Amino acid sequence: MNRPLLAPRRPGSPATRRRRHTGTLLGLVAWLCGIGFFLPVAWMVLTSFHSETDAATNPPSVGAGLSLHGYREFFGAGSGVSPWPPLINSLTASVVSTLLVLLLAVPAAYALAIKPVRKWSDVLFFFLSTKMLPLVAGLLPVYLVAQNTGVLDSIWLLVLLYTSMNLPIAVWMMRSFLAEVPVEMLEAASIDGAGLTTTLTRIVAPVAMPGIAATALISFIFSWNELLFARVLTGIVAGTSPVFLTGLVTSQGLFLAKVCAAATVISLPVIAAGFAAQDKLVQGLSLGAVK
Repeated sequence: MNRPLLAPRRPGSPATRRRRHTGTLLGLVAWLCGIGFFLPVAWMVLTSFHSETDAATNPPSVGAGLSLHGYREFFGAGSGVSPWPPLINSLTASVVSTLLVLLLAVPAAYALAIKPVRKWSDVLFFFLSTKMLPLVAGLLPVYLVAQNTGVLDSIWLLVLLYTSMNLPIAVWMMRSFLAEVPVEMLEAASIDGAGLTTTLTRIVAPVAMPGIAATALISFIFSWNELLFARVLTGIVAGTSPVFLTGLVTSQGLFLAKVCAAATVISLPVIAAGFAAQDKLVQGLSLGAVK
């Protein structure tokens, strides 16, 4: 009579209990890490609804009365300075640069993943090497070029810079996503006479949409949060929302409720984009993790 090589583990066996305890401990650690990351954001939002007097107390007053004074100040009720031009500049630079990054990264990743060129690994390393230079090291040359060409304080200069800054990481991400596209689908499209444009738009794009969404969201976040080049290369016309946020720290002091209200409002577009692409983002970031 044939017997199984390994006897099945009983539900109450020590190995099963250890595995259950380990899973519970890891889940608890994950919850603690998530709460630790969320607490500063929750505290910022709560402080934005306090008055300046309650926000400046030490230790902070959790049960203080709620007020919209910080939001009214942020939207120019007292100073008359509107935050809408910087917000529109940030939205324009982030959206346009993200679209340009996708238009350039998808064909490049297609050539590296599905139609690999010679020494494609060297090409990927070249893309990655462009991220090894600290941003501040290239700030002076970029400033001099922009000054000599007369494009300082221009939103289109930021669009060009954000596109070049996010393109390498976008190519890396899209290459790993497009490598998961079934080759059989591409061969069938080629047999049916589909050209490169048709293949990219009707075959590759729908299959790799989670990866495209993840790449677009990360490029949008990087562009929206960029401060160094926007602070140095812009002024009154093309200033972005992070530059506007730093302008709230004045010689008169730090108005904490107003700064927290501004940070909350400026964070909303990124949060909204994350929620809108939540399902695609999870699929895209996990694509290719398990074969």
